[in-house]
Amino acid sequence: MDVILIKDIQGLGYKNDTVKVKPGYGRNYLIPQGLAIVASSSNVKKIDENIRQAAHKAEKIKKDAEAIAEKISGVSLEIGAKVGESGKIFGAITTLQIADALKEKGIEVDRRQISFPKDVKEVGDYVAVVDLHKEVHPEINFKVVAE
Repeated sequence: MDVILIKDIQGLGYKNDTVKVKPGYGRNYLIPQGLAIVASSSNVKKIDENIRQAAHKAEKIKKDAEAIAEKISGVSLEIGAKVGESGKIFGAITTLQIADALKEKGIEVDRRQISFPKDVKEVGDYVAVVDLHKEVHPEINFKVVAE
């Protein structure tokens, strides 16, 4: 089943993308939640017109995302955590901690835009990916240190 996404959905696609999903997922979740519409020919024409009208606005959003990405690329963070004798963290480092550390550096990023390629459960160097725009994904290098 083809649907047109109305909002960005992590792991599926971005707003105005046409994606193929299983019929049950589309009919029972995406459409009733207002996250997608059926990709009929009339809906595709409406979305194409909306995209044309919003092209210059989208360009401004992309430039803003690139400006934030430039700030992020030069940043190196240190996150403190309580650590056991073996070097393992009690708990895990979360996206909220990364967002707070960026906020201290003067960069506003929503914690839901941050993701980790692998779990952060030990002391060491890691990378987090920030999903600012569908074409802008800067990486943040951070180091987990013992408190």
